Amino acid sequence: MFTPVDTRIPHEVEGQVHSIYRRLFPEGDRPFVQRAFEWGSQCFNGRFDNYQAIDARYHDLEHTLQGTLCLARLLGNRHVAGAEPRINQKWFELALLAILFHDTGYLKRRGDQEGTGAKYTLIHVARSADFAREFLSQHGYSPEDLAAIANMISCTGVNADLNAIPFRSETERLCGYALATADLLGQMAARDYVEKLPILYQEFTEAARYSGPHSGRITAYKSPEELMRETPAFWQNYVLPKINNDFQKLYLFLNDPYPDGPNHYLDRIQQNLVRLTGVTASRAVAP
Repeated sequence: MFTPVDTRIPHEVEGQVHSIYRRLFPEGDRPFVQRAFEWGSQCFNGRFDNYQAIDARYHDLEHTLQGTLCLARLLGNRHVAGAEPRINQKWFELALLAILFHDTGYLKRRGDQEGTGAKYTLIHVARSADFAREFLSQHGYSPEDLAAIANMISCTGVNADLNAIPFRSETERLCGYALATADLLGQMAARDYVEKLPILYQEFTEAARYSGPHSGRITAYKSPEELMRETPAFWQNYVLPKINNDFQKLYLFLNDPYPDGPNHYLDRIQQNLVRLTGVTASRAVAP
């Protein structure tokens, strides 16, 4: 089974990802993972250029670390399984950078004092791709690498048209699908997912206020309780079809050991959904 990791502690996640990277690519760039995590921390903690620290409370640094850990595990197991096309060192590195930057679109510039970064929910995917280009171009990444990272990030949009993303190879497409799978499963399997749903509702509410005529494109839950009640349906009607069909069942590489071991992420999600049902039922009968 996967080693337990506290995603509230960036260095614990970094250590696990580094271990996976070194196991897959023993001759690889030894400081790469540390460098990538430092870049992510730099951005989310307000130490890059004209950007503030993250103030969105659901899409925070831990949210990114949950997805990052999930992605590294998925790609690690897939590599060991010998699946084709192979994800070599370069593509593993680009995918890791893509997920570390996939929610930087919630970051506000320093002069932006109104609301939180949640107001950018509707456009955060495009903002994240732009941010990644801005940051990583300063660290020597080529236009081709930046385009690949942007394409991977584009896969995380709730209503993303995957057929419209200009992937240049099946490997690039696979990395994008793996990233989007990890983004969904990493957050829904989190230890405090149930407790953070009211915070997600607040982000949706703020986003709707700032989206003007486009507010209808944001899911219009009427209360935190409604969001919590509807989450099992979100899993059944959106996430499962997405990861099974669009993202080609890549989550099966999270079976540990692969291929027949238990899937820690699916098990944790089911536990969260059961707990969520209990919480909403108890609130419904409360006086």
